[in-house]
Amino acid sequence: MRRLPSKWPRPVWHPPWKNYRVISGHLGWVRSIAFDPGNEWFCTGSADRTIKIWDVGSGQLKLTLTGHIEQVRGLAVSPKFPYMFSAGDDKQVKCWDLEYNKVIRSYHGHLSGVYCLALHPTLDVLLTGGRDSVCRVWDMRTKAQVHALSGHENTVCSVITQATDPQVVTGSHDTTIKLWDLAAGKSMSTLTFHKKSVRALARHPFERSFTSASADNIKKFKLPKGEFLHNMLAQQRAIVNCLAINEENVLVSGGDDGSIWFWDWRSGHNFQQTQTIVQPGSLDSEAGIYAMSYDITGTRLVTCEADKTIKMWKEDEKATPETHPVNFKPPKEIRRF
Repeated sequence: MRRLPSKWPRPVWHPPWKNYRVISGHLGWVRSIAFDPGNEWFCTGSADRTIKIWDVGSGQLKLTLTGHIEQVRGLAVSPKFPYMFSAGDDKQVKCWDLEYNKVIRSYHGHLSGVYCLALHPTLDVLLTGGRDSVCRVWDMRTKAQVHALSGHENTVCSVITQATDPQVVTGSHDTTIKLWDLAAGKSMSTLTFHKKSVRALARHPFERSFTSASADNIKKFKLPKGEFLHNMLAQQRAIVNCLAINEENVLVSGGDDGSIWFWDWRSGHNFQQTQTIVQPGSLDSEAGIYAMSYDITGTRLVTCEADKTIKMWKEDEKATPETHPVNFKPPKEIRRF
């Protein structure tokens, strides 16, 4: 039998990533992160109920904002206005004016903790998902609730948004992903591919596709219909809390056990597996990644961890395809789910 060459795309070589800075300053788990659109600073929200703003270049603390009374689970910075939005377990969604560093609006209506937050890229609306299993759509200016996107049976723990339909995608602890029609406030379709709760979603920066992570697999879906493309070619064997993709097609996933895996987006090949090192004085069980984000350029990765630190990662400049060869075996059979 002549072996047919695999039709699977060959992975592109990416340099491995390495940790180059550890920032400690929070007094609790660091739960959320958002970058300034100008890439000068980033903000992190923590279980110590504060939001801290850090300089990207130096890692210095610029500002600490207090006002939440429970851990801060979601953050977003508006690219159009000098506003930052935060959401927490205290059911509060706040809008901060970054010129005065004060809360100027509160969005009231969640019945339980708010777990995720996203800003629409073109409309002035804010999307929050929480433990009341509803994704709420708020008018940024009037503080009114435009829609309550209800339909999930459990906590909505991840939400992404884009300018074209489906404008909202939510992932939930009921293991489903729903695509929503924002104008009608109704669900367009429900994806039931995962077997465990979908804790993380990430949208590709320029392809019409997104990826979702749960404890069983990281899956790739095509938009706008939500067709299932394929699984990533390895299993992290951990609860995956967060995902991030940059424009070089590097997908990174952070596990609850402190594992950070780097993937080639097109082929789904896992090219690097690292384990975060807890800061001195922490237990090994405190290795856990709660949130991660690339900076605006996609050359730096920032992870928020359970040992109360924020770690910054960059590509290894000295690595070459010879020193770190791609060890890729194409999948033998491709699963349809």
